[in-house]
Amino acid sequence: MSDTVLDVHISPERLLEDLRADVRQGLTASPKWLSPKWFYDAAGSELFEKITELPEYYPTRTERALIEAHAYDIAERTDAAILVELGSGSSEKTRLLLAAGVKHGSLHKYVPQDVSPSALTGAIEQISQEFPALQLQGIVSDFTDTLQNLPADGRRTIAFLGGTLGNLIPEERAEFLSDIGGALVSDEFLLLGVGLVIDPDVLVPAYDDAAGVTASFNANVLSVLNTRLGADFDPAKFAHVALWNSEDEWIEMRLRATEAHHVSIADLGLDIDFEAGEELRTEISAKFRREGIERELVDAGFGIDEFWTDPQDRFALILARRS
Repeated sequence: MSDTVLDVHISPERLLEDLRADVRQGLTASPKWLSPKWFYDAAGSELFEKITELPEYYPTRTERALIEAHAYDIAERTDAAILVELGSGSSEKTRLLLAAGVKHGSLHKYVPQDVSPSALTGAIEQISQEFPALQLQGIVSDFTDTLQNLPADGRRTIAFLGGTLGNLIPEERAEFLSDIGGALVSDEFLLLGVGLVIDPDVLVPAYDDAAGVTASFNANVLSVLNTRLGADFDPAKFAHVALWNSEDEWIEMRLRATEAHHVSIADLGLDIDFEAGEELRTEISAKFRREGIERELVDAGFGIDEFWTDPQDRFALILARRS
């Protein structure tokens, strides 16, 4: 059995404090917004897993195919002893990287990070059975506030997959990539998965599927607020909206009030009014052009070793070396 450690760097109390602060800030702003990090309670995580299997949702299967095609090349180029994954979730795609690293002979530790202790524990249990020789060190934290907690007892590759970088606005991205650059030393690596700018007719349905799974996922954030903050949102009074912002080159997911109504959030002592047609932004998902993301990485202290894309240029897997 593998050597397993679970380090908790963010308590349930701290998470609740963060949720309160985010919700107060977002729902009193104009226009209103919520952070996408709060999608992922148990129901939200289950719905997202269903989204990844939808015919319209190409990012997950496209990224997986890229990892499958290049995993051993990545292991050879990085020669990593430690693979760190930020926002690991179920670690499903990462198993391809772990298998390649073990086969190459360099990898001895996997460090998954996630905000959910249950998601981490479940993933670690499965990985410990599949890779009994690997040391496993799970880190419970927010991925934007964890880099100082990473182990440094060997050559590292940090993986940040799934296009999650696109959930950050440009200023947040710049700070986050710079922090990763600061956490790594020369000749360590960042493996980054990002969605590319493509035809909106293909892109938008990935966030607005015909079966309505993404709509349920989007509305579930209101149920999270009801459960955790004593709010009285009625999800039936909101419609799912996904649109392409061509100026910022990102998808926006929103919840549109179908009628004027009032919401109380007991835990915050907060009363919020929604007008009919008013929209609450719940997520952005930025898409990238090659020259743009390469420039962002260079600015953060990286050089580009490889830039792999699928045949339709929908998604990119980037191997970036710390300068």
